[in-house]
Amino acid sequence: MATKNVFDIAAFILSQKHPLPTPRIHKLLYYCQAWSLVWDEKPLFEQPIEAWPGGPVIMAFYDAHEGQYEMDFSDIPRLGNPDALDETQKETVQAVLRDYGSQSAGWLRDLIVMEKPWRDARKGLDDQKGGGREITLAAMAEYYEGVYYEGFEIET
Repeated sequence: MATKNVFDIAAFILSQKHPLPTPRIHKLLYYCQAWSLVWDEKPLFEQPIEAWPGGPVIMAFYDAHEGQYEMDFSDIPRLGNPDALDETQKETVQAVLRDYGSQSAGWLRDLIVMEKPWRDARKGLDDQKGGGREITLAAMAEYYEGVYYEGFEIET
């Protein structure tokens, strides 16, 4: 299972559930990455995730949709290919969508900003200003593996 481009993952998400507000897509991408690190022991995509005041942001994806509040599947074909994912990757994304996909961007943000990887990456930064430090894969893997093995378990 090779690491994919964030646009392939976003295209797969939008092929399953669309249209979606772009802030919600960022948060779903974050959880896809986090749970892939736990379940598949590999990153799902290569682009870094930053901890911004409103939650996680993948700058490569943000730059591609800047100014666009909502995306539909038809908005992404030039950037990503949902068929690029292998079966394991699709199962991971589908499990995340099943358990987080119906939640609003605000609900997802509230959950993420309570969790250690985001909080640690935001330490010392202004709560109101943009810009963020990277949420490392190691921090995500350590935290979500602990959550998974402490009993919070979503079905894969």
